[in-house]
Amino acid sequence: MLNISEEKLNERIDITDSKSGKFVFFRTHYTIFNKVLIGLFVLFLIILFLPWTQNIRATGNVTTLSPEHRPQTIQSPIPGRIEQWYINEGDFVNKGDTILRISEVSSDYFDPKLISRTSGQINAKNQSASTYDEKINALGEQLAAQENERGLKRNQAINKIEQSRLKVLSDSIKVEAAETQVEIAKTQFERIQTLQEEGLKSLTDLEARRLKLQEAQAKLIAQQNQLLSSRNEVINAEIEINRISAEYADKISKTRQEIFTSQGNQFNTRAEVDKLEIQLSNYEQRSELYYILAPQDGYVNKALRAGLGETFSQGEQLVGIMPSNYQMAVETYVRPLDLPLIHVGEEVQVQFDGWPAIIFSGWPNLSYGTYSAKVVAVENYISPNGKYRVLLAPDPDDNPWPNQIGIGSGAQTIALLENVPIWYELWRNLNGFPPNYYAPDGTKQEKPAKSK
Repeated sequence: MLNISEEKLNERIDITDSKSGKFVFFRTHYTIFNKVLIGLFVLFLIILFLPWTQNIRATGNVTTLSPEHRPQTIQSPIPGRIEQWYINEGDFVNKGDTILRISEVSSDYFDPKLISRTSGQINAKNQSASTYDEKINALGEQLAAQENERGLKRNQAINKIEQSRLKVLSDSIKVEAAETQVEIAKTQFERIQTLQEEGLKSLTDLEARRLKLQEAQAKLIAQQNQLLSSRNEVINAEIEINRISAEYADKISKTRQEIFTSQGNQFNTRAEVDKLEIQLSNYEQRSELYYILAPQDGYVNKALRAGLGETFSQGEQLVGIMPSNYQMAVETYVRPLDLPLIHVGEEVQVQFDGWPAIIFSGWPNLSYGTYSAKVVAVENYISPNGKYRVLLAPDPDDNPWPNQIGIGSGAQTIALLENVPIWYELWRNLNGFPPNYYAPDGTKQEKPAKSK
């Protein structure tokens, strides 16, 4: 009743004795319901103080721990044409098994005797280089002979100069002797002339003395000419030694120039030989590339280029292969806000797609169907999806991961953080705060002691 009237019937009439009043005011389920509500409220208060493990949930996929164990494609380093397949899709191949054979499509390598002919060119160039060696040796001997001959010619010219100088000395002595004879003949002539004038000597004696004087003068002139001739011989000998030096310098210079030219040609030939050897090695290596081999043990997933006679370009993918031996891992992506909370070596729980699991994210000990993992790498550069990549490896101290998991299947990850009360976790989520920042064991820094 609303009790809006001034007449208060409930004060004058007792309705609790009526059947309806008893049914309304004396029902016991209200008491039970109130007790239940009070009990639930007390239980809720108790639950608010229970521990809760903060965590970071993310999605990822199964991959391999080592890059060489991940699915790969095989490319051809040279362009070619498919000639023969040796495998079928799904076959298991060992490392080094032949997958297919290809042939050349470039006209530069069509010659079937390309390797043998290139080897012949190398032999011819080597013989040419050996010929240059012999020529250089012969020119060296010629140079030595020319230098020896120059020394002999020079010594001969020096000896001739000495002979000419001695002859000049001898001729100069003869000139002095002739001059002395002229002086003696002149004195005798003058004496005879005086005696003839005095009548003591005849004219015949005077003429005889004049004749001897003239002969002495003639002999003096002849000796002077001989002396000049000897001096000219000295000059000629000096000129000859200079001519010999110039002549053999020219010959030796030409011989050395021929040696240098031969050495230059030899070096060019050696360079051509090295170039041909590089080409030969490239041809031999290229011939080995006609067979596409398996890089490791694994299963052939798919032939990306099919058929026979189909051409392909350099580096084009031909076939995909999945390694048979690999160590599984999980790559997951976390938000930039959660990146400071992820540390290498921390424990993470993983749920694989297709595997039943019962997960209580706040109570990991009560979860079922999850597998433990350890953080092995945290990428420092953001991925195209706007998150940071984290690589997880199986925890060796926990149950091994199922072998039936396929590479590339999905996974859900739960990174376990600090334990906090449930009321704090609710308050943090209502306010949009991140989980508590913490440092892993062994990395906490002690506060420095204050100096007194």
